[in-house]
Amino acid sequence: MATTADLSKGAFIRFNGELVQILEYEHRTPGNLRAFYQVKMRNVRNGKLLENRFRSGESIDLVRVEIREYQYLYREGNSLVLMDNDNYEQIYIDAALLGDAIRFLKEGFNLLISLENGTQPIYAEMPHTVVLEITYTEPGLKGDTATNTLKPATLETGAEVRVPLFCSEGERIKIDTRTGDYMERVK
Repeated sequence: MATTADLSKGAFIRFNGELVQILEYEHRTPGNLRAFYQVKMRNVRNGKLLENRFRSGESIDLVRVEIREYQYLYREGNSLVLMDNDNYEQIYIDAALLGDAIRFLKEGFNLLISLENGTQPIYAEMPHTVVLEITYTEPGLKGDTATNTLKPATLETGAEVRVPLFCSEGERIKIDTRTGDYMERVK
């Protein structure tokens, strides 16, 4: 068993029977009271944010989690088929692990997969930015670069995002997968 002194950002622990990831923690010693750790964490299964106060020295259940890079191959029903870049083994993960960012997923992208006990996928993370091609958008007019107005555009993955008026079909753009926002054009 580990203690609260072993807490670190990004670590996984079992809290109330659920697997959670530590987002932030702070060691506090208020005046003449006992020291404690104020911890913010996210439930891995449902994404809910939790906060808890642990006594200093309290024992916690630290979970060993491996993070590996896998390449996305194709979708099969509600599962995604991924290939390990080192040994070419294929694994299946639930598509829900990626959340809303799955709409930007394209064959060949590399994903970071967290595995509990080296076998069971518990968390998946897309790259923070991706470059995709615009397949459909209304044509822009010459001189439409002065305003900050946005128009809808459909990407090669089928996702719809808002882009500036000067963007046109066939252009490649960089998208932030965490927010779904347009970042810039790519040459």
